[in-house]
Amino acid sequence: MASMTLNRVYIPTNARNNQYILAEFKPSEEFYDCFDDLQSCYERLARQLFALCDEYELHNVHFIANDKLPVVRFHEESYCLQTQKQMLFFYNPKYHEAHKSYWEEGVKARKITLLFLATGSDIRANAAHFHGKVKRTLEALLETSKNIGENALRIRDHQHLTYDIFAKAKGNKESYGYKLRSLYPRYQARNCSLPDEHSEMTYATFSLPVTRALKTEYQHLLRPGDYSQFYKHIEDIFLSGCADKQLSLCAFVADGRLPLVRNSQIDKTSENSELQKLSFDTESDEVQITSVWDGEKLVDTMNFVIVAHASNKKDMGYGRFMNSVESVIHSFATKLHINPAKQDVNVRFFQHISYQF
Repeated sequence: MASMTLNRVYIPTNARNNQYILAEFKPSEEFYDCFDDLQSCYERLARQLFALCDEYELHNVHFIANDKLPVVRFHEESYCLQTQKQMLFFYNPKYHEAHKSYWEEGVKARKITLLFLATGSDIRANAAHFHGKVKRTLEALLETSKNIGENALRIRDHQHLTYDIFAKAKGNKESYGYKLRSLYPRYQARNCSLPDEHSEMTYATFSLPVTRALKTEYQHLLRPGDYSQFYKHIEDIFLSGCADKQLSLCAFVADGRLPLVRNSQIDKTSENSELQKLSFDTESDEVQITSVWDGEKLVDTMNFVIVAHASNKKDMGYGRFMNSVESVIHSFATKLHINPAKQDVNVRFFQHISYQF
């Protein structure tokens, strides 16, 4: 019984599940030459996509041809915000549906992205079924638009489980024990076949706002124009907590950029004005730590990432890994004197799987 408890993580029942799938390809010049102009290219592809989505009952799908990264988050209201580098989609899977297209007139996209958002309830339980519907839709789209098939199509399935680690302190006592099995065996068990050659990433993130209380607590480390000592102190507490739990793949990002986690065998660490790509080799036994902060700038929010090593992948799932992550966060919050009854610390458990379609 004790072993079973160690392999389960108890997450509050008000946790939010989310799933979305990206199908991406880089169109060649020959691809664009098949159409009279860009407008007709995008309109025709979007029309074919949405017709098939109606047929396969996919109710929230977006055609994106503007080279921006889709970022998906839960919200009670549905809306899309665009920055120079990102498209931020906010929605509630239970209620919101849409078929929309986004492109810049006269601009050839370097990458075309089809974004499929899961809808309904029991998102995690129905994840394999949703993935299967997306696969059938893409197979049909490749039949109707054979020129897409001439370009390498990559599938990326993203699943999030988001919750306040201090939910119990706020009166949300009910929890559910998750084993957090990896995606590949979960899908295989539900008759959703995936290629043997695929890439998986599992990790957790949490963020901490730089509140007035935190500034007051560490005012002796906060000098106008020089916040290095403050960041180093936060970094030391976080990294020592990770080391205590033998978590060797981690990152601290506090420069205003959004951290993105990638497999180093596919993507290399890079950055732009809004995004910080973090690449990890989950097979390597080397300690991989990334700290990115600007000592001259005090950010509004600090971001923390803990990535699961290949050795954290158990037959039972990632429950033991997440218990270690939660221990790190609780210890971290205690040392920073964060009040669990008044402040949320939202944890996101991510599972990604990608493959060539």
